[in-house]
Amino acid sequence: MTDSDTITGLLVTALENTWAAIRSHHPDVPQVVLTVGAGSTGGSDLTLGHFAQNRWVRGEYEIHELFVGGEGLQRGAADVLGTLLHEAAHGVAATRAIKDTSRQGRWHNERFRALGEELGLTLAHHPKLGWSITTVPDHTRQRYLQELDELMSALVAYRRREPHRRGGRTSNNNGLSAECDCGRKIRVSRSVFEAGPIYCGNCRTAFDIDGEPGTSNSVQIVNTASKHLQTWFGGSTNPLVGVPQQP
Repeated sequence: MTDSDTITGLLVTALENTWAAIRSHHPDVPQVVLTVGAGSTGGSDLTLGHFAQNRWVRGEYEIHELFVGGEGLQRGAADVLGTLLHEAAHGVAATRAIKDTSRQGRWHNERFRALGEELGLTLAHHPKLGWSITTVPDHTRQRYLQELDELMSALVAYRRREPHRRGGRTSNNNGLSAECDCGRKIRVSRSVFEAGPIYCGNCRTAFDIDGEPGTSNSVQIVNTASKHLQTWFGGSTNPLVGVPQQP
């Protein structure tokens, strides 16, 4: 199949029909405007899907947006269904005015986990994103067999990831930008950062630089640092509380 219009029509129709089926089972899933585009920007991050509240305007009404990243389409129909159900859970949170995320929408809390399970997902915990790892169990696949068949027929193409940018700057003249798990950011010189971990007094995790391998040195020197944590963090009985663990 080489006709791009046919590819687009099949894909959008299948995605919209699947969203409509999800809404039929879960009335609190809202109406959306569907967009499909680039989920990569040349870095290490990849966006499979995103739910954004009130991004579109139709007359006097505002409509939410459902974004689906083209790069994720190669994962197959079941995983694309998982992405749609994941974003539908965010949609239910919007309908019910539930705060299901924090840290600019990155951290998925227990309320999101409950919503995802309500929609038929199995959710696992990610150390930096919370309850965000999504799988579709067999009983949910059975519920959406017709939609999975349509998605399988429509997923005839996917988008390549943007090329990895080389030579990009991770700092400016003010030093490196480092962030802890609760989202606080600091700037620090590389020499100071590499001399030892710098811990956040709120979430008790080390400030790190996303996407730069080897910058989190808290694991390498944990044996030295851990003996100080009990004093720094108010006499915790566990000296490793707040120390990031190596995957």
